[in-house]
Amino acid sequence: MSLELRYFAWLRERIGLPGETIETGAATVADLVDELRAREDRYALAFSDMGAVRVAIDQELAGLDAPIAGAREVAFFPPMTGG
Repeated sequence: MSLELRYFAWLRERIGLPGETIETGAATVADLVDELRAREDRYALAFSDMGAVRVAIDQELAGLDAPIAGAREVAFFPPMTGG
C-alpha cells in the first residue's frame, strides 16, 4: 500500500525530510515504525524513543497498535504542550 508520511519538529530534523511517500506492507503503526527503523540509522535515531513521539492517522490521533489499512497519511510529531 502507498502511504504519505509526515514528520514534524525534531523528527523532521533527524530524518532530514518533511515527508515522503512509501510503499509498505505494515498492518499497524508499530509495524510501520519497525520498517522505518530498519531503513537507515537516521530513522532508527528518530524513532528510538516512541514514548516521545505522537502519531496521527489521517489527522486523527492514534496509538502504536492502530491499524493503518486504508489510511492515506501517517504523521509523526513530538507531544505538544500548552502555555
